[in-house]
Amino acid sequence: MLKQYLQFKLSQKLSPQQIQLMKLIQLPTQAFEQRLKQELEENPALEGGKEEHDNDYDSDLDNSTDEFNDNDSIDANDINVDEYLSDDEIPDYRTQANNYSSDDDDKVMPYAAGTSFTQHLVNQLNTYRLSDEERDIAEFLVGSVDESGYIRRSLSEIMDDLAFTQNVYTTEDKIEHVLKIVHQLDPAGVGARNLQECLSIQLHRKQKTPDCELAINIIDDAFDQFTKKHYKKLIQKFDISEMQLKDAISEIEHLNPKPGGSYAGNNRIVEHVVPDFAIKIVDSELELTLNGRNAPQLHVSREYNNMLKGYKDSKDKSKSQKDAVIFIKQKLDAAKWFIEAIKQRQQTLFITMSAIMHYQKEYFLTGDERKLKPMILKDIADEISMDVSTVSRVANSKYVDTPYGTKLIKEFFSESMKNDQGEDVSTREIKKILETVIEEENKKKPLTDETLASILKEKGYPIARRTVAKYREQLDIPVARLRKKI
Repeated sequence: MLKQYLQFKLSQKLSPQQIQLMKLIQLPTQAFEQRLKQELEENPALEGGKEEHDNDYDSDLDNSTDEFNDNDSIDANDINVDEYLSDDEIPDYRTQANNYSSDDDDKVMPYAAGTSFTQHLVNQLNTYRLSDEERDIAEFLVGSVDESGYIRRSLSEIMDDLAFTQNVYTTEDKIEHVLKIVHQLDPAGVGARNLQECLSIQLHRKQKTPDCELAINIIDDAFDQFTKKHYKKLIQKFDISEMQLKDAISEIEHLNPKPGGSYAGNNRIVEHVVPDFAIKIVDSELELTLNGRNAPQLHVSREYNNMLKGYKDSKDKSKSQKDAVIFIKQKLDAAKWFIEAIKQRQQTLFITMSAIMHYQKEYFLTGDERKLKPMILKDIADEISMDVSTVSRVANSKYVDTPYGTKLIKEFFSESMKNDQGEDVSTREIKKILETVIEEENKKKPLTDETLASILKEKGYPIARRTVAKYREQLDIPVARLRKKI
């Protein structure tokens, strides 16, 4: 049986403009510049420049989202051309300025083209006398080296791949023989299958001194005990003094555990961080500025204005002219919205960062991380009456230039914990104190997590051992046994 009934439903939907605005807010300075360049290329009604044409486009223009709908829904006869025309009859040359400074020049970062890490290794193979089969195997092995300089695959897997992809049928012994040739390439340690082999290759290529010989024996014969820092067992095993062991370990510590990183990193395009904000201390007060690259000067094209004038003045309007005016309306609407969205973006960024700056005023004045107050996204969102997601977009992708270095904004956010006096303190403050305590510990007898918890409790931060372990891991600090030194 069919029934008919009414149902009232309340729902929220984001308009296309709101979605685009959120995406603009999320973009950091460099990505925003790319987005701006793209919009200028795609919309001929939008122009950038020093001159301002604020009156070229009436502020009372209908903000309808129809421009995002199908073109067929727009009738040229319904468009009031007067709304799009400007009353500004000042000649264009009168509004142009030529007082550009050197700061306005386009600064393009040139990138040098270099040789890839793989090609660097292949070039070295040319200095060896190899058979055709050995060269095929050697080039395949070199191609299997990752960015760190290791070959992470077993010889049997390599043998199968050689057969299937290169039509080279060989044996594991043959591959092992060619692999030893690859181990002779620079940087030392390249082509190793694990850390132990990498360190061993580097030590065998060094000048043989007593310390180096002992280091080779430790890596080749007692690597497990060395990694676990069982120093007493090593002293007994090799019948050496503590000083001899210390010198051998010093040899090992000077080796490169990632031989490929020293070369591969040089060929990467360096991503330069461009601060979105700058905070300065002027007369003991904080001063916030937004990077000028986030505030471009845009205006609506005067040529499009002239097109509309021509359409208005023409007595007989053809179909092509009507189609043209529909196209112009869409481009003008899109240009006006984009200019407005950029203004909203600037305002949102500045208001959000200003609230963060004042919330963490003590830190920005002193640079002491222990002065950071507990702060979560909701604290700032409530203060500026915006959504938490908006604050998150600003915090996760923006940098601020401070007197203490360039910082990612999300670093200023942290959860709170109560100290022994019942006051809320930032977890960043506790982590900083924990880091300082570990730095000052006796490395011959590193402090356990239990001891660290006791020390923090004495300092007024009653936290559990498992919490200390969590903070230590977040600070990328190893357990006490692995921090031990002779």
